[in-house]
Amino acid sequence: CGGSVSDPSGVLQSPNYPGNYPNDADCVWEIQVENNFRVTLTFRDIVMQSGTCQHDYIEVYDGPLHSSPLLGRFCSGSFPTYVSSSNMMSVRFHTDSRFSFRGFQAHYSSIPAGHNTTIQCLPDYMHVVVSRDYLQSQGYSARRVTLNDNRCRPTVTSQEVVFNIPYNGCGTIQEENNDTINYANTIRVASSGYIIKRKKNINLHVSCKMLRKSWQQVVYTAEDTVDVDVYQFGRYNMNITFYESPAFRRQVRASPYYIGLNQNLYLQACLHSSDPNLKVVVDTCVAAPDPRDFNTLAYYLVRNGCPRDSSYATYNSPSSHFARFKFNAFEFMSRHPSVYLKCQMLVCRLGDYSSHCYRGCSSRPKRDASPAEEQVEVVVGPLQLRGGDAPSESTG
Repeated sequence: CGGSVSDPSGVLQSPNYPGNYPNDADCVWEIQVENNFRVTLTFRDIVMQSGTCQHDYIEVYDGPLHSSPLLGRFCSGSFPTYVSSSNMMSVRFHTDSRFSFRGFQAHYSSIPAGHNTTIQCLPDYMHVVVSRDYLQSQGYSARRVTLNDNRCRPTVTSQEVVFNIPYNGCGTIQEENNDTINYANTIRVASSGYIIKRKKNINLHVSCKMLRKSWQQVVYTAEDTVDVDVYQFGRYNMNITFYESPAFRRQVRASPYYIGLNQNLYLQACLHSSDPNLKVVVDTCVAAPDPRDFNTLAYYLVRNGCPRDSSYATYNSPSSHFARFKFNAFEFMSRHPSVYLKCQMLVCRLGDYSSHCYRGCSSRPKRDASPAEEQVEVVVGPLQLRGGDAPSESTG
């Protein structure tokens, strides 16, 4: 039960609904809709063990489960509606081992955020758009909108003022605390007037915060101005490519990639980010014959940083944004023609020796990961044997 949900609308319900839910369930749904939209969630049916809600309950969070405010916790009563302050909301359903009831059903949908300022956290920069109509309605001119570093100018169109703010320039400040890595800048809107002024300047603070599983973007204005709060969540941009040799000079561009049985395969994961202080490592790689099913028939090459296949090995990389590794080609029994890989990468702060990126092999579950780590899944493939099922000699 639970999982990631990205459709613009849908239905959440307890396991076996409308039948009785199981004991000892702990389900978490993460609803993530488009940037600059919000999530509205309405419960249509709730039949659970009532009382103090200590045993069976539903929790709704305004964003990711472990790092966001709790909007509500309940187990009976009226059917509430919740609206997120961002494009993400989490719902947790928990039961104990005692009684079982019908459970719940809820409907969610996405609604426009309705703000005059929008922000997207992209791999290399913050993309911020301010409405000129909004500025003019407040008595401000688009020509007086600048950044901390006024040498970085916006693009001004007939309707918008557009900033592409790099994470490593234009006065962007990097801050760290126990939970987030924050890239912050300030868009300043100056009041017009040469001798006197009667309007306050606006300081529009924009930031991208890296949480354990997502990027969070925040926009707010300075005191005594119109408040604008926008929170967005995104993912790291990552890809994995095959190379012809351990020198990692020539990429393999053919798809499918036809290989020989027991052939050495060389792979490189690349994180696309302008922040040089990030490190990427391979955490888990699992192979399967079906790219949609990595459970029924699965073979782990590495799991939680621990090699499971004797041919798996890692290489030193010229950059902390690269993770290089290899294994020997194989095929699944029962004449499955293709092999697909799903690899989970960890992104951590460079030099954070308490993170999983530096610990290596670990039997700890994923939920114990450091808050400043990002888990990214990438699926690559297919791999197919040359000449049908006939094995060829090892190369490399």
